[in-house]
Amino acid sequence: MKYYTTFKVRTYECDSYNHVNNAVYLNYLEYGRMDYLQQIGFDYNGIVKDGFALYVSHVDIYYKTSAVFGDELTIETYPVKRGAVSGTIHQIIKNQNGSVCAEADVTWASVTTEGRPAKIPAEYDVKGLSPED
Repeated sequence: MKYYTTFKVRTYECDSYNHVNNAVYLNYLEYGRMDYLQQIGFDYNGIVKDGFALYVSHVDIYYKTSAVFGDELTIETYPVKRGAVSGTIHQIIKNQNGSVCAEADVTWASVTTEGRPAKIPAEYDVKGLSPED
């Protein structure tokens, strides 16, 4: 299943060419992932309180078309891989015309507060974290 997050580009996210700065796309991707987790009912605050976290371990991003101030962007987010303690989420950022601005595969890992890999506790392993859901 795919999940969508929509927002508008703000002035301070743009560089001197009026394009969204490439580093800002990482913020957009994080915003889309957190919204995706909320949409599937994942209790992020709860898992952190219980001594776990989801860390990003790798981002593979391709920039395709520049977004500019005022563009309405939509982030499409969905899981593509799931292992025992990690997974990969695919994200596509499109502008209001449907042009792809950026596309990324983001690998995450479930860890303890000490940073050690750990399975997500059963009560947090909600439908939507795996591509099979």
